[in-house]
Amino acid sequence: MPAVNLGMPSVPDVLAPRRKSRQIRVGSVLVGGDAPVSVQSMTTTPTPDINATLQQIAELTAAGCDIVRVAVPSRDDAEALPIIAKKSQIPVIADIHFQPNYVFAAIDAGCAAVRVNPGNIRKFDDRVGEIAKAAKDAGVSLRIGVNAGSLDPRLLQKYGKATPEALAESAQWEASLFEEHDFHDFKISVKHNDPIVMVKAYRLLAERGDWPLHLGVTEAGPAFQGTIKSATAFGILLAEGIGDTIRVSLSAPPVEEVKVGLQILQSLNLRERKLEIVSCPSCGRAQVDVYSLAEEVTTGLEGMSVPLRVAVMGCVVNGPGEAREADLGVASGNGKGQIFVKGEVIATVPESDIVATLIREANRLAAELPADDTSTGTPTVSVGAP
Repeated sequence: MPAVNLGMPSVPDVLAPRRKSRQIRVGSVLVGGDAPVSVQSMTTTPTPDINATLQQIAELTAAGCDIVRVAVPSRDDAEALPIIAKKSQIPVIADIHFQPNYVFAAIDAGCAAVRVNPGNIRKFDDRVGEIAKAAKDAGVSLRIGVNAGSLDPRLLQKYGKATPEALAESAQWEASLFEEHDFHDFKISVKHNDPIVMVKAYRLLAERGDWPLHLGVTEAGPAFQGTIKSATAFGILLAEGIGDTIRVSLSAPPVEEVKVGLQILQSLNLRERKLEIVSCPSCGRAQVDVYSLAEEVTTGLEGMSVPLRVAVMGCVVNGPGEAREADLGVASGNGKGQIFVKGEVIATVPESDIVATLIREANRLAAELPADDTSTGTPTVSVGAP
């Protein structure tokens, strides 16, 4: 059998062309237009605890986060912003609710952008001109963040509840107020906890204007539920070309949000795929403990980020074929495993040596890649059926 290299494609296929949105800048990160879809998260530390907040931002940066948001509900939070904005390695967005004065404090502090929620900022419509001028003068972009849980009371009265139409109308109205002041450096989000409502709202906005769109399912829930909701909603919209930046909202450590977000983008070929572990599901044909093998290989390769597909297979039906088509793989059975590299069997090892052999060969292959094929980031795991 000749060697087969089915590694990650250099020019990946996508399901639909990106929607033509206008481009804005969030610090060093471009959002919209032809810029890559960026991944955001939010710190969970008290913002005035500057050291803890910067430590969490560093962890998010290492995980591949592009933009980070910090909460600013009080004066103490606002006073911490100058140091956080200066020392963060990625752009910082200040998250403002209720108090319009903190918008100006965040701009003065050097934040890359400010998130405003028109539905819960007192007399917001009367302050739009001031906010637009301050942001424009400082070169700071904004996010108009409409949430189902804090929708403008006028629209709740009109629609009865947070329908897709109500969310889209709220965002479009507030966008028009900024545009009346010739301010266009903003993106829009219309978040809802129901993926169906959320998808419909973003589709409406995508039809009505060229604003860059920040995707999010709000209050998505614990890690498992929130991951499913976000992957479903983001998958639908991104597959249609809608979405310029994303935040996966989980009741979990924020690094987990980044991992899920990156995996969603990689699965849709909107980010270069890195390390990918392909492994069997549960199956009566498996002759080894595939669960343990896949987990041990994933743990052993943690921190590696190269375009490398590793197949961990546990039966003789599809195992050899899957292992042969990967860059590196194992087809296991009867207490041993055949190790494949680039489509060829290089060794047959006892089951107890499979993990160590795969890790050793993965590191060898990674070392042989050209320097520009390696980059920083986090490994991802996809579980595929045989």
